[in-house]
Amino acid sequence: MRVVCAGCSITRGQVSIDYVEMLRRRFAGRPVTFANSGVNYDVAFNLQERLNEVIAQNPDIVTILIGTNDANSTLSPKNSRLLRFLKKLPVIPSPDWYKENLNIIVKELKERTNAHVALLSLPVIGEDVDSEANRRTGEYSAIINDVAKSHGVTYLPLNERMKAYLQLQNKTSSFPYRPGLYQSSTASMQHFMLRRDLDTISSRRGLQLTIDNIHLNSRGAGMVADLIESLIIKQTGNGVTPLKYTNGDDT
Repeated sequence: MRVVCAGCSITRGQVSIDYVEMLRRRFAGRPVTFANSGVNYDVAFNLQERLNEVIAQNPDIVTILIGTNDANSTLSPKNSRLLRFLKKLPVIPSPDWYKENLNIIVKELKERTNAHVALLSLPVIGEDVDSEANRRTGEYSAIINDVAKSHGVTYLPLNERMKAYLQLQNKTSSFPYRPGLYQSSTASMQHFMLRRDLDTISSRRGLQLTIDNIHLNSRGAGMVADLIESLIIKQTGNGVTPLKYTNGDDT
């Protein structure tokens, strides 16, 4: 069985804990292979444009985690201008444009492959569940759910799981989300220049699921891996009990 995980930097796993590598470890010794098709800064339009690369891998399962950059770009003019410049986007990102591109992605995958398609709802942006940023992740996740229902594909409730976890912890974030690249760029500098572990950066900032309010620490990435692992086990019917995150460790 070949699983292709498609998405943005959260899937790419360079400045986010690599949930695809987590899955490889979990299925080590089993006839399941994983391909990472994540590209930094991608929005749904970019994934739609490079969909041939995903289809060429002849997947049995395709998981799609895309939309964080789409949603984040709507939170400030600075975010929108930056993303349009970096990815040479033809229009200003919007919920309608996101839904249009996500529909195309799912439609083409269903028409051109025999793969089981699964759409993950968005991870949180920042760790204040009641913030404008997370109201936006909820709006975009509702779009994802609508698209999944309209095409008869699987919906994996990552957004709901993360928000439930944060609500249960009931902690006020000491490192709130801010628009722009400062939080992610300083995390990258600490990681690549100072060689600090991503989870250490997350912990020092008092964050529970993320490293920089966007990219995921081990606990957040483990939630993604849990959902995909459960999907694979359900599809294969091999009776293997899924591993569950406990303290954020992939054990």
